[in-house]
Amino acid sequence: MNGGPSGFNNAPVTRAFVITSVLFTVFFGIRGGGGGGSSSKLALSYQDVFEKFRIWKLIKSSFAFSSTSELLFGVYLLYYFRVFERQIGSNKHSVFILFSGFVSLILQTIVLSLFKDSSANLLTSGPYALIFASFVPFCLDIPVSKRFNVFGLHFSDKSFIYLAGVQLLLSSWKRSMLPGICGIIAGSLYRLNIFGIRKAKLPGIIASFFSRMSLPSSSSHSQAPRRTSPSLGRQAVRSYQAPIPSSIEPSEEAIATLVSMGFDQNAARQALVHARNDVNAATNILLEAHSH
Repeated sequence: MNGGPSGFNNAPVTRAFVITSVLFTVFFGIRGGGGGGSSSKLALSYQDVFEKFRIWKLIKSSFAFSSTSELLFGVYLLYYFRVFERQIGSNKHSVFILFSGFVSLILQTIVLSLFKDSSANLLTSGPYALIFASFVPFCLDIPVSKRFNVFGLHFSDKSFIYLAGVQLLLSSWKRSMLPGICGIIAGSLYRLNIFGIRKAKLPGIIASFFSRMSLPSSSSHSQAPRRTSPSLGRQAVRSYQAPIPSSIEPSEEAIATLVSMGFDQNAARQALVHARNDVNAATNILLEAHSH
């Protein structure tokens, strides 16, 4: 299991988000706070929302981690979860980011209203909403491809992602657990398609703005995947070192998912056969073919 081709190819929104998070952490978190003081300066409190509404602090707390360790684990998870932008497209992924952030902020506001202590910084800072909302599709949609034992303990290739998530969730104990739980709830609501949110799209001009916020990638293929020709799909299948192809005919829903991402129908069908009907693996096959 992996996040597909290395780098941020076909994931410009994720790239912009990661760069913004790193810059905010460097200038407002680690450097701006001066060690342990960064946590209290960025963390949200009841006063920040209800007594003195500080919009700039809300923005900073949504992007900036409060410590170097949180930054490392957070960026690692954000980088891996770029696979979801490749699956649903940059436009819908932008909707996912905005929805998870908005819902999580509402839930965190409710938590702050229950503990009316203006002197306490109850919630740690950082993009916990997006990270832990992404764990919902990671848990439900990403299959386990490898299992192994270490000293009698059972692990899978997904275990390392879960361990990084637990480390981040417990990094500041209750102050980090609350935003993490709010993010999981937001991701679950998106998964349930509340208000038809999974079909929502941003206007093209807004989606392109998010894409242009990031620095140029090392590859010229940072845009949405173009339609792959049948011959290119066959080339990808031949060059892809995968297990024995499945004899089961790919489902029309899986084919439609890949076609909606811009791939040719025949190429999508061949990739699904070779990937044993695993949409994620088939997407990686087609993206690798497109990058050559």
